[in-house]
Amino acid sequence: MLNGLDIMVLLKLASQEESYVPSKRLAEELSLEPSEITRSLKRCRTAGLVHSLGKENRVNRTGLLEFLIHGLRYVFPAQRGSMTRGVPTSVAAAPWKALFVDTGEPPLVWPYAKGTVRGIALAPLHKRVPEAALHDPRLYEFLTLVDAMREGRARERQLAKEELTERLGHDA
Repeated sequence: MLNGLDIMVLLKLASQEESYVPSKRLAEELSLEPSEITRSLKRCRTAGLVHSLGKENRVNRTGLLEFLIHGLRYVFPAQRGSMTRGVPTSVAAAPWKALFVDTGEPPLVWPYAKGTVRGIALAPLHKRVPEAALHDPRLYEFLTLVDAMREGRARERQLAKEELTERLGHDA
């Protein structure tokens, strides 16, 4: 059974330009233990979302894209909370927020003590998401698109779908 950590690991792998990323480096960049990466990759292989070729772990981009578009919001539904300090997500994050009219509503944020924005809490896929996202701009964009798929209105989900298809579909 997949969990939110697995989605973060898959997105991290999909955002890498290298074909081989050592598990130890993945763990460091995601602020995780190497054993967490090992277990996550095993779950992803079982689900058919990662294929191992020697030491390489290749993301099944077609399968991941299909899951993100059609299943993510049902398996990992968005859970909003109260006002808090955090990191902007979904369409409140750059560069997506420039594409939408400001409604005056507080932005959605992942709760994070070191965050710089006050907004409505949106539970991240995994507790390490805000920290990992702040250390990797490409991963951050993927994670905000995923949150738009989880909680967004139709127009926001459509934008996220188009962006995810462009980013994941080119190698699918």
